[in-house]
Amino acid sequence: MTMYSALTVRKLKPGTYDEWRKAWEGDEEEMPEGVEVYVLRNLKDPDEIIAFGMFEGDIEEMKSSFDVEAEQKRQEAMAPYVESVGADGMYEVIERIGAKTGARN
Repeated sequence: MTMYSALTVRKLKPGTYDEWRKAWEGDEEEMPEGVEVYVLRNLKDPDEIIAFGMFEGDIEEMKSSFDVEAEQKRQEAMAPYVESVGADGMYEVIERIGAKTGARN
């Protein structure tokens, strides 16, 4: 099964992580089954945040279940805390290198 990642790099306004994080979560009750999400902070710049989620599945099925209105609401809620956005998109995992197993997929 194909694996995908949604990834965004953001530069937050200084000291706004907690407010941004609350807005990022939005009104979602739960993550969809099988989704694993990471939020990373740059060690040299604590206001640079990378958020990404990994999931396996059918991309068309995922797109059809995507709530555009809810996502727009989340983006608007986060906007006051975001200085700039770098990479922002949906990516297909084309290679997976496992540190624990040494496996390559």
